[in-house]
Amino acid sequence: MRVYRDAYGIPHLRAGSVLGLAWLQGRVTASDRGRQILVERLRSEGRLASIAGAAEVGWDRFARRVRLDDTARRSFAGLDAATRRWLEAYAAGVRAGGIEWHPWSSLGVFQVQHILFGTFGNKMWRAHVERTLGPSAVAWFANEGPGGSGSNAWAVPGEIAGDPHRLLELPGVYQQIRLACPSFDIAGLTFPGVPGVQHFGHAGSVAWAITNAMADYQDLYIEELRATEDGLEARGATGWEPVVTHQETIDVRDEHPVVVDVMETPRGPVIDGNLSLRTPARSGSDLGFDALLPLLHASTVDDVADALSRWVEPVNSVLTADSTGRTLQLTVGRVPQRDDRNRLVPVPAWEARYAWRPGWAPMFRAEVPAAVNANDRRPDTEPYGADFAPPARARRIRDLLAAGVPHESIHMDTALPAGSAEAGRRMAERSAVARALGDLPALRPLFEPSGHDPLFAPWTDPRARIGLALDGVLAGLGLDGPALIPGSLPDSTWGSRHLLHPIQLPGDEVVVPRVELSGSAACVLNTSSIPGVSDLCWRGPVARYVWDLTDRRRSRWVVPFGASGDPSSPHFLDQLPLWANGSLVPLITDWENLMEEPLIILAEKLPGLGELTMIPLDPARHAPVVHGWVVKERNRYWGMGGHSAADVEEIYAYLDTLDSHHAYLLLLDDGPIGIFQTYEPSSDPVGECYDVLPGDFGLHLLIDAEGRDLPHLTSAVFPALLRHLFAADPARTRIIAEPDVRNDRMIDRLRREGFTLGPQVDLGHKKAQLTFLDRTRFATASRTA
Repeated sequence: MRVYRDAYGIPHLRAGSVLGLAWLQGRVTASDRGRQILVERLRSEGRLASIAGAAEVGWDRFARRVRLDDTARRSFAGLDAATRRWLEAYAAGVRAGGIEWHPWSSLGVFQVQHILFGTFGNKMWRAHVERTLGPSAVAWFANEGPGGSGSNAWAVPGEIAGDPHRLLELPGVYQQIRLACPSFDIAGLTFPGVPGVQHFGHAGSVAWAITNAMADYQDLYIEELRATEDGLEARGATGWEPVVTHQETIDVRDEHPVVVDVMETPRGPVIDGNLSLRTPARSGSDLGFDALLPLLHASTVDDVADALSRWVEPVNSVLTADSTGRTLQLTVGRVPQRDDRNRLVPVPAWEARYAWRPGWAPMFRAEVPAAVNANDRRPDTEPYGADFAPPARARRIRDLLAAGVPHESIHMDTALPAGSAEAGRRMAERSAVARALGDLPALRPLFEPSGHDPLFAPWTDPRARIGLALDGVLAGLGLDGPALIPGSLPDSTWGSRHLLHPIQLPGDEVVVPRVELSGSAACVLNTSSIPGVSDLCWRGPVARYVWDLTDRRRSRWVVPFGASGDPSSPHFLDQLPLWANGSLVPLITDWENLMEEPLIILAEKLPGLGELTMIPLDPARHAPVVHGWVVKERNRYWGMGGHSAADVEEIYAYLDTLDSHHAYLLLLDDGPIGIFQTYEPSSDPVGECYDVLPGDFGLHLLIDAEGRDLPHLTSAVFPALLRHLFAADPARTRIIAEPDVRNDRMIDRLRREGFTLGPQVDLGHKKAQLTFLDRTRFATASRTA
């Protein structure tokens, strides 16, 4: 396993196998984005308030009610075996980096990024408008809401380019990464905490990119509930039905715990008042993660399409092109088939007409010469949604492409430059009109309490919704906007008010350089703000990319901030100047042009001795020192006494290709002191000699610090390695060792560390003494030591 980085700290990872690469991705993510993924995991479990305090109780309450963690666990259990092993390998890598992680944590983190990405918030708002202003007023607000998107993607012969738009978070929501093993070599953008590359990738012969399809796949149901002697019941289409209920407790830092009632009807979890949420992922216990491994192996557009046929949600528009010149336009995901009113507002759970019908809506697939996706209404999106972005962005991109404008210039295209006073006046006028509209008696009913949880305020706040749908509200009321402005407008430039304002991790107050932004929600450079509420920008392009299919070396990309999530790292904000001025970072594909970084698997201070570190054994680089050890008489039981240095290199090069066996070099204060090997007994000859139990894990250890004054070295190193093995994977319940029966020194050492002796077995190349160390026995011995 190898870690390389470019000048911006972007990780390029190489491993001998798919599972080894997944482990490495998890390990590097824990190093680069550890605090971020810890926060996202706690969000998925509804436990963020335990470290962040009362401000996060609202999110934790929602996460518990909507059953994020339970959905992640159920979905993980339903995955195919290969995907489960892949997620387990990634989780082990994250844990090796010191972050608590479960194999299903990645599914939970993915939900955190997307549960509010859908449409149910818009349905809350429409119902509020219907109730307060009447059904005809709903059309005034027919514009993408706070959960919408300003994303762009376009494909022309030989290239795909674009820029996803989401909340601007620091650290960023996307992580640039390259993943290489004998099966694939792919560069792309991943969600920190999720293995592989999901939405944007370039695999050499094929590339793909997504935008939000603006599909409606989340339904809200109005539940009628009653308490009976047998428990809570909900009124369904055929009568009263049982509701699954329980209570959960949210621990809150420096505050009293908060008890949450969790209820789930046959439609789905009750998330707010008497509203239940039904989604494809929850109803089918499937988050679509079985698409991710086949996607990594894709080499053609057909492979991409086949992989994404397993996708569930969010529903995406996909452009994929390959080196043969083919381009496909796809819509992927699951959209339920049901009554049209389900798409607009919460519907009564007891009326049969609103129930989901069997099967999912058929998805779109077409071969095209070129395409532009900008969240607009198109043949590939219209059947699935209700609200779409206005067509101006897509039309503008087509015009720019037809004029031969470079991709980077298209990314930055806007009619509202940061330095323009005229742009400043235009946007000040829109804000003044939005504020004036909010004060009109005709809209005053909108300000009646919606009754929804404050968590949903971005969707239900009247001033924000008026600002987002300003032109529609003016048209609906038959008003002239400028006539509403009561006084003079500021004469400042647009950029002086339209400043970058990213959302930071709880408790963080990182000082971000002042960045004056061009653009607005109506431009290709979609740096959103809310007229009448704030000119600050906290939503915009969270990445930009150009994938070149004719020569991947000409590809380029950028993120708003940097590759690292550590504010002290030089790579925390080093891409910000590039992002702000529209420049891109070259995608380095030649390994010799990258800087190799030592990968430390374990680091622990040993009192009186120094710092113990463990790194992957490099067969070529480390063979000479390993050979020097194994040919010594004192190390004869290692079984390589007659081997040459070339033989040693060949053996460990083979071992490096296996998912089940791993070799590491041990160092003390950077000086080599031994070899540590691990293996899965079920994939080793020893597994044929005893009944392998789930959770068994094997080891080999050779310590050789000859010439160094290191008393009791093995007594310090061995327990540290055992602690690491058990901590790295909770599924490991028993450690196996099988020294040569003549190796009295090692057998005695194992007994002192708590191993119990099993039978002696014939492995062919040696007669071995089986020894076993149970996790519980080790934990007990450690506590009493």
